[in-house]
Amino acid sequence: MFFPPFNEEAARYERKFMVDAMSYHSVEQQIKIHPAVFSPIFHPRYINNIYFDTNEFDFFYDNVSGKSSRRKARIRWYGDVKGMIAKPVLEFKIREGMLGNKISFPLQAFRLDENLNTEQLFEVFRNSDLPLWALENLLHFKPALLNRYRRKYFLSFNQKFRLTIDNELNYFGIGGNNNNYLESYTSDDVIVELKYERKYDDIAPHVSNKLPFRLTKSSKYVNGIEFLHPTLA
Repeated sequence: MFFPPFNEEAARYERKFMVDAMSYHSVEQQIKIHPAVFSPIFHPRYINNIYFDTNEFDFFYDNVSGKSSRRKARIRWYGDVKGMIAKPVLEFKIREGMLGNKISFPLQAFRLDENLNTEQLFEVFRNSDLPLWALENLLHFKPALLNRYRRKYFLSFNQKFRLTIDNELNYFGIGGNNNNYLESYTSDDVIVELKYERKYDDIAPHVSNKLPFRLTKSSKYVNGIEFLHPTLA
Protein backbone atom coordinates (compact mmCIF):
# COMPACT_ATOMS: atom_id res chain seq x y z
CA MET A 1 0.00 0.00 0.00
CA PHE A 2 1.19 3.50 -0.83
CA PHE A 3 0.15 6.72 0.93
CA PRO A 4 1.53 10.21 0.24
CA PRO A 5 4.38 11.31 2.54
CA PHE A 6 3.34 12.69 5.90
CA ASN A 7 3.16 16.50 5.72
CA GLU A 8 4.37 17.58 9.14
CA GLU A 9 3.99 21.30 8.44
CA ALA A 10 0.31 20.93 7.58
CA ALA A 11 -0.40 18.44 10.37
CA ARG A 12 -2.49 19.24 13.42
CA TYR A 13 -2.83 17.75 16.86
CA GLU A 14 -5.98 15.84 17.76
CA ARG A 15 -6.27 15.01 21.45
CA LYS A 16 -9.18 12.85 22.56
CA PHE A 17 -10.75 12.73 25.99
CA MET A 18 -13.09 10.04 27.30
CA VAL A 19 -15.74 11.32 29.70
CA ASP A 20 -16.35 9.18 32.77
CA ALA A 21 -19.42 9.43 35.02
CA MET A 22 -20.61 12.77 33.65
CA SER A 23 -23.77 13.59 31.71
CA TYR A 24 -23.68 15.27 28.32
CA HIS A 25 -25.17 18.42 29.84
CA SER A 26 -22.42 18.50 32.47
CA VAL A 27 -19.75 18.05 29.82
CA GLU A 28 -21.09 20.99 27.85
CA GLN A 29 -21.19 23.13 30.98
CA GLN A 30 -17.52 22.32 31.67
CA ILE A 31 -16.65 23.45 28.15
CA LYS A 32 -18.59 26.69 28.51
CA ILE A 33 -16.82 27.68 31.77
CA HIS A 34 -13.35 26.80 30.46
CA PRO A 35 -10.83 29.70 30.72
CA ALA A 36 -10.22 29.50 26.96
CA VAL A 37 -13.80 30.78 26.51
CA PHE A 38 -15.14 28.22 24.05
CA SER A 39 -18.21 29.27 22.08
CA PRO A 40 -20.45 27.12 19.84
CA ILE A 41 -19.84 27.33 16.10
CA PHE A 42 -22.00 25.74 13.39
CA HIS A 43 -25.11 23.77 14.19
CA PRO A 44 -24.84 20.33 15.81
CA ARG A 45 -25.02 17.65 13.14
CA TYR A 46 -24.91 13.91 12.67
CA ILE A 47 -21.75 12.41 11.19
CA ASN A 48 -21.75 9.04 9.44
CA ASN A 49 -18.73 6.97 8.40
CA ILE A 50 -18.00 3.77 6.54
CA TYR A 51 -14.57 2.63 7.68
CA PHE A 52 -12.39 0.39 5.53
CA ASP A 53 -9.73 -2.08 6.55
CA THR A 54 -7.71 -4.91 5.05
CA ASN A 55 -8.82 -8.54 5.21
CA GLU A 56 -6.42 -8.95 8.15
CA PHE A 57 -7.71 -5.78 9.93
CA ASP A 58 -4.27 -4.18 9.77
CA PHE A 59 -5.58 -0.68 10.59
CA PHE A 60 -7.40 -2.01 13.66
CA TYR A 61 -4.38 -3.88 14.99
CA ASP A 62 -1.98 -0.99 14.27
CA ASN A 63 -4.12 1.20 16.53
CA VAL A 64 -4.61 -1.40 19.27
CA SER A 65 -0.88 -2.15 19.40
CA GLY A 66 -0.05 1.53 19.79
CA LYS A 67 1.87 1.83 16.52
CA SER A 68 2.94 5.45 16.10
CA SER A 69 2.49 5.49 12.30
CA ARG A 70 -1.14 4.73 11.47
CA ARG A 71 -3.39 4.94 8.45
CA LYS A 72 -7.17 5.02 8.10
CA ALA A 73 -9.62 5.15 5.19
CA ARG A 74 -13.30 6.05 5.40
CA ILE A 75 -16.27 7.54 3.58
CA ARG A 76 -17.87 10.39 5.56
CA TRP A 77 -21.16 12.22 5.12
CA TYR A 78 -23.61 14.28 7.18
CA GLY A 79 -27.32 13.89 7.92
CA ASP A 80 -29.27 10.67 7.46
CA VAL A 81 -27.35 7.45 7.87
CA LYS A 82 -29.26 5.61 5.12
CA GLY A 83 -30.90 6.43 1.84
CA MET A 84 -29.40 8.56 -0.92
CA ILE A 85 -26.00 9.86 0.18
CA ALA A 86 -25.70 13.07 -1.80
CA LYS A 87 -22.28 14.43 -0.78
CA PRO A 88 -20.02 11.61 0.43
CA VAL A 89 -16.33 12.32 0.92
CA LEU A 90 -13.49 9.79 0.86
CA GLU A 91 -10.92 10.54 3.55
CA PHE A 92 -7.46 9.12 4.15
CA LYS A 93 -6.09 9.91 7.60
CA ILE A 94 -2.35 9.66 8.15
CA ARG A 95 -1.06 9.87 11.73
CA GLU A 96 2.41 10.10 13.19
CA GLY A 97 2.10 10.01 16.96
CA MET A 98 -0.40 12.69 18.00
CA LEU A 99 -0.08 14.60 14.72
CA GLY A 100 -2.45 13.93 11.85
CA ASN A 101 -3.05 14.81 8.18
CA LYS A 102 -6.29 14.29 6.31
CA ILE A 103 -6.58 13.96 2.52
CA SER A 104 -10.14 14.27 1.19
CA PHE A 105 -11.84 13.61 -2.15
CA PRO A 106 -15.51 14.17 -3.06
CA LEU A 107 -17.27 11.05 -4.25
CA GLN A 108 -20.15 10.32 -6.59
CA ALA A 109 -23.51 10.05 -4.78
CA PHE A 110 -24.69 6.55 -3.87
CA ARG A 111 -27.53 4.81 -2.05
CA LEU A 112 -26.91 3.10 1.28
CA ASP A 113 -29.40 0.30 1.94
CA GLU A 114 -29.40 -3.45 2.47
CA ASN A 115 -28.28 -3.96 -1.15
CA LEU A 116 -25.05 -2.00 -0.81
CA ASN A 117 -22.05 -4.20 -1.53
CA THR A 118 -18.34 -3.90 -2.15
CA GLU A 119 -18.69 -3.89 -5.93
CA GLN A 120 -21.12 -0.94 -5.81
CA LEU A 121 -18.74 1.00 -3.60
CA PHE A 122 -15.84 0.36 -5.95
CA GLU A 123 -18.02 1.50 -8.85
CA VAL A 124 -18.47 4.76 -6.93
CA PHE A 125 -14.69 5.02 -6.53
CA ARG A 126 -14.06 4.33 -10.21
CA ASN A 127 -16.61 6.98 -11.26
CA SER A 128 -15.17 9.62 -8.93
CA ASP A 129 -12.14 11.77 -9.65
CA LEU A 130 -9.62 9.88 -7.53
CA PRO A 131 -5.85 9.72 -8.03
CA LEU A 132 -4.34 6.41 -9.04
CA TRP A 133 -2.66 5.87 -5.65
CA ALA A 134 -6.04 6.12 -3.90
CA LEU A 135 -7.73 3.65 -6.25
CA GLU A 136 -4.86 1.19 -5.90
CA ASN A 137 -5.07 1.37 -2.11
CA LEU A 138 -8.83 0.86 -2.11
CA LEU A 139 -8.42 -2.40 -4.03
CA HIS A 140 -6.83 -3.84 -0.86
CA PHE A 141 -9.60 -2.65 1.48
CA LYS A 142 -13.09 -3.81 2.43
CA PRO A 143 -15.91 -2.07 4.35
CA ALA A 144 -15.44 -2.97 8.02
CA LEU A 145 -17.72 -0.71 10.10
CA LEU A 146 -20.53 1.82 9.77
CA ASN A 147 -20.93 4.35 12.57
CA ARG A 148 -22.94 7.46 13.38
CA TYR A 149 -22.79 10.11 16.09
CA ARG A 150 -23.95 13.62 16.92
CA ARG A 151 -21.25 16.30 17.03
CA LYS A 152 -21.29 19.80 18.50
CA TYR A 153 -18.52 22.26 17.63
CA PHE A 154 -16.78 24.93 19.71
CA LEU A 155 -14.01 27.46 19.08
CA SER A 156 -11.79 29.17 21.67
CA PHE A 157 -11.89 32.94 22.05
CA ASN A 158 -8.42 33.29 20.49
CA GLN A 159 -9.61 31.08 17.58
CA LYS A 160 -6.60 28.78 17.93
CA PHE A 161 -8.33 25.73 19.43
CA ARG A 162 -11.30 23.80 18.12
CA LEU A 163 -13.19 21.46 20.39
CA THR A 164 -15.93 18.96 19.59
CA ILE A 165 -18.32 16.90 21.71
CA ASP A 166 -19.57 13.60 20.28
CA ASN A 167 -22.48 11.61 21.71
CA GLU A 168 -25.31 9.32 20.55
CA LEU A 169 -22.71 6.90 19.21
CA ASN A 170 -24.10 4.03 17.13
CA TYR A 171 -22.09 1.26 15.48
CA PHE A 172 -23.39 -1.06 12.74
CA GLY A 173 -21.91 -4.18 11.23
CA ILE A 174 -21.21 -3.87 7.52
CA GLY A 175 -19.71 -6.30 5.07
CA GLY A 176 -19.24 -7.02 1.40
CA ASN A 177 -22.92 -7.78 0.74
CA ASN A 178 -26.30 -8.60 2.33
CA ASN A 179 -26.18 -5.69 4.75
CA ASN A 180 -29.30 -5.53 6.90
CA TYR A 181 -27.46 -3.52 9.61
CA LEU A 182 -29.25 -5.48 12.36
CA GLU A 183 -25.94 -6.13 14.09
CA SER A 184 -25.51 -2.88 15.99
CA TYR A 185 -24.29 -1.40 19.25
CA THR A 186 -25.23 1.87 20.94
CA SER A 187 -22.77 3.51 23.32
CA ASP A 188 -23.47 6.07 26.05
CA ASP A 189 -19.90 7.38 25.79
CA VAL A 190 -19.24 11.07 25.38
CA ILE A 191 -16.01 11.89 23.54
CA VAL A 192 -14.34 15.29 23.57
CA GLU A 193 -11.69 16.15 20.99
CA LEU A 194 -9.31 19.12 21.09
CA LYS A 195 -7.77 20.08 17.74
CA TYR A 196 -5.13 22.67 17.00
CA GLU A 197 -2.28 23.47 14.64
CA ARG A 198 1.23 22.24 15.36
CA LYS A 199 2.52 25.76 16.03
CA TYR A 200 0.25 26.10 19.07
CA ASP A 201 1.48 22.99 20.87
CA ASP A 202 3.54 24.98 23.36
CA ILE A 203 0.44 26.74 24.73
CA ALA A 204 -1.92 23.77 24.37
CA PRO A 205 -1.31 22.46 27.95
CA HIS A 206 -2.93 25.64 29.28
CA VAL A 207 -6.09 24.45 27.51
CA SER A 208 -5.94 20.66 27.82
CA ASN A 209 -4.91 20.61 31.49
CA LYS A 210 -8.06 22.47 32.42
CA LEU A 211 -10.35 19.92 30.81
CA PRO A 212 -11.64 17.63 33.60
CA PHE A 213 -11.65 14.58 31.33
CA ARG A 214 -9.41 11.56 30.83
CA LEU A 215 -6.97 11.79 27.90
CA THR A 216 -7.26 8.67 25.77
CA LYS A 217 -5.94 7.17 22.54
CA SER A 218 -9.36 5.64 22.01
CA SER A 219 -10.62 5.45 18.43
CA LYS A 220 -14.28 5.25 17.43
CA TYR A 221 -13.27 2.75 14.77
CA VAL A 222 -11.46 0.55 17.28
CA ASN A 223 -14.33 0.84 19.77
CA GLY A 224 -16.85 -0.18 17.13
CA ILE A 225 -14.85 -3.19 15.99
CA GLU A 226 -14.37 -4.32 19.60
CA PHE A 227 -18.09 -3.94 20.33
CA LEU A 228 -19.22 -5.86 17.24
CA HIS A 229 -16.30 -8.29 16.86
CA PRO A 230 -14.96 -8.98 20.38
CA THR A 231 -12.97 -12.00 19.14
CA LEU A 232 -10.64 -9.62 17.27
CA ALA A 233 -9.66 -7.72 20.43
